[in-house]
Amino acid sequence: MTQNIHEYLAEFEDIPGTRVYTATRARKGYWINQFAMSLMKAENRERFKADEQAYLDEWKLSDEAKEALLARDYNRLLDLGGNVYFLSKLFSTDGLSFAEAVSTMTDMTFPEYREMMNKGGRSPIGNRSIKGGY
Repeated sequence: MTQNIHEYLAEFEDIPGTRVYTATRARKGYWINQFAMSLMKAENRERFKADEQAYLDEWKLSDEAKEALLARDYNRLLDLGGNVYFLSKLFSTDGLSFAEAVSTMTDMTFPEYREMMNKGGRSPIGNRSIKGGY
């Protein structure tokens, strides 16, 4: 029995706290990710840090994406198609470790997040399905 591709992809939206990076998200977040990758160059990091708004205005970003970038709202950026590995260039520009930045996407402090990860990560119990509640 073959599953409809749209049904299959919809299942990805049912994982609590997780945004699976699909082709749809990649297309949606193209300019967010291009901006983030630009931060690999030192001269671009310096320009961005000197005037974040002016630098963002050079990119084909929606106002919503610009607001999320300025606010460092990483969860919103993921919703808008940002890829966490591309966004890591922004974390680094801000002087944050990957783990510290990712901890801001949770309801935990960085020390709480680090402890949870050192103990094996988030329990799957209660975190397998939004609609199923398990």
